[in-house]
Amino acid sequence: MTRRHLSIALAAVASLAAQPSTGTIEIKALSARADRVSGGDVLVEIVAPPSAKSRPVVRLNGRDISSSFHSQRGSFLGLVTGLAIGKNELTVRGRGVTDQRLELTNYPITGPIVSGPHQDPFVCQTDTFKLPDGSTLGAPLDANCSARTTIQYVYMPRDGKDLKPLTNMSALPEDVATTTTVSGKRVPFVVRVETGTMNRGIYQNVVLHDPTRDPAPTPFAPPPAWNRRLIAVHGTGCPSGWYRQGGVMGVNPLAGANITRLGEGYAIFTNTLNHPTNSCNAFLSGETAMMGKEHVIETFGVPDFTVSMGSSGGAYTSLQIADAFPGLFDGILINATFPDALSIALAGSDARLLAHDFEVTDPAGFTDAQKIAVSGYSGLRAFIDAANQSQRTDPVPARADIAGYNSAVWNAAIPTGLRYDPKIHPKGARPTVFDATRNIYGVDPTTGFARRPFDNVGVQYGLAALNAGTITVKQFLDLNEKIGGFDHDANYIASRSVGDAGAIKRAYESGVTLGGGGGLASIPVFDDGGYNDSGGYHYQWFHFAIRERIAKQNGKADNHVMWRGPALNIQAARAWDAFITWVATKHKPAEAVDGCWIVEQSKPAEFVAERQTFSSKPDSKCNAAYPSYSFTRQVAGGPLDANTLKCQLKPIDAHDYSVSLSASDLDRLRAMFPGGVCDWSKAGANQVRVVPWSSFGPAPGNLTSTR
Repeated sequence: MTRRHLSIALAAVASLAAQPSTGTIEIKALSARADRVSGGDVLVEIVAPPSAKSRPVVRLNGRDISSSFHSQRGSFLGLVTGLAIGKNELTVRGRGVTDQRLELTNYPITGPIVSGPHQDPFVCQTDTFKLPDGSTLGAPLDANCSARTTIQYVYMPRDGKDLKPLTNMSALPEDVATTTTVSGKRVPFVVRVETGTMNRGIYQNVVLHDPTRDPAPTPFAPPPAWNRRLIAVHGTGCPSGWYRQGGVMGVNPLAGANITRLGEGYAIFTNTLNHPTNSCNAFLSGETAMMGKEHVIETFGVPDFTVSMGSSGGAYTSLQIADAFPGLFDGILINATFPDALSIALAGSDARLLAHDFEVTDPAGFTDAQKIAVSGYSGLRAFIDAANQSQRTDPVPARADIAGYNSAVWNAAIPTGLRYDPKIHPKGARPTVFDATRNIYGVDPTTGFARRPFDNVGVQYGLAALNAGTITVKQFLDLNEKIGGFDHDANYIASRSVGDAGAIKRAYESGVTLGGGGGLASIPVFDDGGYNDSGGYHYQWFHFAIRERIAKQNGKADNHVMWRGPALNIQAARAWDAFITWVATKHKPAEAVDGCWIVEQSKPAEFVAERQTFSSKPDSKCNAAYPSYSFTRQVAGGPLDANTLKCQLKPIDAHDYSVSLSASDLDRLRAMFPGGVCDWSKAGANQVRVVPWSSFGPAPGNLTSTR
C-alpha cells in the first residue's frame, strides 16, 4: 500500500470513528416510576441495540454498579440499591451505542411520595399486630411506626383448611399438603409470609415458597411456584379510619378465598393502610399500593399482570386506585361496592337534612309514604340508614340526632386526649372523611379545619315527588325553605351549605370522588354484586353510579360487567373464573356478561344473562328479583352518577314543573333560591377529569397549589 493509499485509509477510519453511534440504549425502571422510587432501591432493565459491542457499563452517581446487572432474555436486569434520598443519576455506556442517563428520584420507605404531609397525630400499632406464629412486630422503632422486617412460613396440613406455622426451615412436616398451581406445578403447600412497614403502614406479601429446597427469591430468580400473577387485596369499612397505623389488615391474605389463590400460585400483597377502617383515604391507599407493588417486584420480579380485589370499602379502594394510578392494576374484581367514601358521606348528608326536617323542623308535614318518596330509598329503614352514614362527616362527640346516629366515630387505640371536642379540645384531631384527607381538600385558614366539598345550593329537594303529585306544592316549598345545611362541625344551620370551590376541584383531580376517566377507561371492571337495597347501606344505585361515571367520561362502559345477587359461593367462583380469563387473555370471555343470580328456595341458583338496568319496576327478571331504588339528590333532579358535587345554576322557570305554580309560589321560590336552581343538564362547577398520578407533595406537581 502506498503512503497515499495509507493516508486515505486512515482518514476513512477517523471519519467512521467520528460518526455518531448507530444505536441507542433504552433504560427502564420496572418496579416504580423513575420519579417516584421508594426505599432506596429500584429494579431497572437495560435494553441494548444489536450495534452494542460490549456489555454496558452502569454507574449510579458515578459509582460502577455494572455487576448488579444480569443478562436475561436479550436485556440486562439489575436491582439498583443504595439510592440517596432525592435525585440520583444512573448512566449507561457501551461501545457502538449512544450513552444514556436516567434520573431516579428516591423517597424514604416511610413516605410520603404523593399524598402530602404525614397525618398528625398518628398512633403506631406494631406492638399489637400478630404475625403467623402468634408473636407481634414489637414496639415501633421510630416515630414513623417502623418495625423490623420478618419472614415466616406457614403450611397447609393435608387434613386441614387453615394454614399452620412452619417452625422447621430445614425439613417439612409429614402432614404437609401439596397443591397444583395454574402453571401445572405440583409443590408443597408452603407459603412465605413477609411482614414489615412502609409508608407508616404494616405490609405483607405472601407466595408459595419452600424454604427447604427453594433458593431465596430475587427478581432474577423468582419463587419457582409463583405463577407470575399478583393480587392486591383491600379491607372494608371507613368510619374510625383515621390517625392510626392499624393493628389488623382488614382482609387476611392467609384466609378464605385467598388460600385458594395462594394454592394456585398467585402472590398477594396488602397493607394496613389499604384497610379503610384503619385509613379512610383512598389516595393514601393508592400511594401505599404503589409502594407495595414496587417492593414485591424488587423481591420476586415483574408479574405478568396485577389485579385488585375488595368488598365494600375494599371495592371502592380498588376502583379509586385503579382510576387515579393507571397501570398499577390490570383489572379489578369487586362486590358490595360504592364509587368512593365521599359519595356515601354526601348522599348521607342529603338524607340527614331530610330526616332532620321530617323529625324536628316539620314533624307532621309528611306521611311515611311521602318521606320515602322524597328520600328516594326503598323504605324508611333504608332512608334512615343512609342518613346515618353522614356520621363520618361529624366531628362532634355524643351528638343527639336521628335514631341510630353515631357521631365522631373513633377507634379505641386513639387516646381521648387527642380527640377533637369543640368545647373541651378544640385543637384536637377531627374524625371526618374531610379532615382525614385534608392534604387534598386543603385547610381553611380561618378554622384550621379541612375545607368541605358538600354543597346543596340550588338543590330542589323532592322535585320528582312534586312532579309526580306525591307531595303538594306547599310541602315542596316548606321543605326547601327550611331544610338548610351544615357548618364545619356538621351542626344544622338555616342557610344552605356552600362547598369550597378548591376542595371540589381537587376531589375530582385526585379521584377522591371517582371519575372513571382514568385507569378505569380500559381495564376489566367486574362487579360481582352484593345486593342490600331493603336493608340499607350497600344500595344498588351505587353500582349503577359507577357505570354511569365510566360511561360519561369515556363514551362507553363495555369494560364494566355487573352481576346482581347475594354473592353466593358459586357466584363468586364463576365471577373469578370469568374475570381472570379476561385479564389473562386480554379478551372478554363469553361468561363476562351482565346478569343476575336468581335464588329460590329448594332450587339451585340460576344465572340470568341480561343487560342490567336501573329500575325499581319488575320490567325484567333481574329487576323483579333485585329492584334498584333511588337516592335523595336524584329525586331532586340530579344525575344517576351522583358526581355533581356543586351544580351550576339557572333561573326559576315555571315550565320545569309538572304542577301548576302560582305567582306567589314562584316568588317564594325565587326568594329561597336567589341565585337560581340546579341546572342538571350541565357539568358540575369545577368538575374536571382525574389527573393521573397526581401529587399533593412532596413529589412535584403539587395540586394543592391550585386553590
